[in-house]
Amino acid sequence: MVKRDRYNGVNSIRFYERFPNAEVCYRYIADIKWENGFICKKCGHDNYCAGRKQSSRRCTRCKYDESPTTGTMFDKCKFSLHLAFHLIFKISTKKKGMSSLELSREFELRQKTCWEFKRKVQQAMSSSRQHPLSGKVHVDEFYIGEYEEGKSGRSLDSKKRLVVVALEILEKRGVGRAYAQVISHASGKEFKPFFNDYISTDAHVVTDTWKGYLPLKKNYPLLEQILSKKGSNFTDLHIHIMNIQGWLRGIHHHCKKEHLQGYLDEFHYRYNRRNHMDTIFDNLICRMVRYKPVCPVSGVSEN
Repeated sequence: MVKRDRYNGVNSIRFYERFPNAEVCYRYIADIKWENGFICKKCGHDNYCAGRKQSSRRCTRCKYDESPTTGTMFDKCKFSLHLAFHLIFKISTKKKGMSSLELSREFELRQKTCWEFKRKVQQAMSSSRQHPLSGKVHVDEFYIGEYEEGKSGRSLDSKKRLVVVALEILEKRGVGRAYAQVISHASGKEFKPFFNDYISTDAHVVTDTWKGYLPLKKNYPLLEQILSKKGSNFTDLHIHIMNIQGWLRGIHHHCKKEHLQGYLDEFHYRYNRRNHMDTIFDNLICRMVRYKPVCPVSGVSEN
């Protein structure tokens, strides 16, 4: 196992100097992909020589030539790997990310091409669900979408998208991590998968008095329900919700219901790493190399 040279930082000039061409990008991916050694996908042999393409490896037994991008989210990318690295750097390190329209203008690519690639990035940004929220956790739901006359509160037939969100409240240290998930309606049945995936059972969960949370007390004995008082008892959580809504309106303008979860994952990927931005680019590249390739997505969801 060889220790690889990880890129740390958010400075654009240093990034351009570190990745001046596609060859360097291929080497970076190869170091991640084969960090624990080379194993031929065809015959399982562990000895190799240099392949025909940049940083590719050829099995010395069966002669299978494997590219660093094969079996990764960079496989069959519609533009150069060098350009893909620059897009990922912008999406991950900018405080509010970039919309597909902004990426299209800056890198002179079709908006649809940028959006399709960004969807892959968003899938890599989804939570591993291995680090559930603990301690004191505030939970609430909110709507994303325009105002609809006569459709207030937790209306089941609203065209707006309902989202449940959880935020760690740190004692004397502000707020911690957060997660959000699109749900169809505010009920215990819909809340349960979210709680199971993102909140530890020994957490002190605090919600408002909505009856949909009552069934969860069986698995979350420390769950407490208090009056919201128009949000005054959940100030930090409501600020977080307003930040999500403001980010969606200001950067992306709108998104289709079926793609909303991807944007929530993107927002919280950066939010949960706000104190570790130096490593965010490397972390995201690693995820895209190690995750299985995703199918291309059609349609554009942003203006």
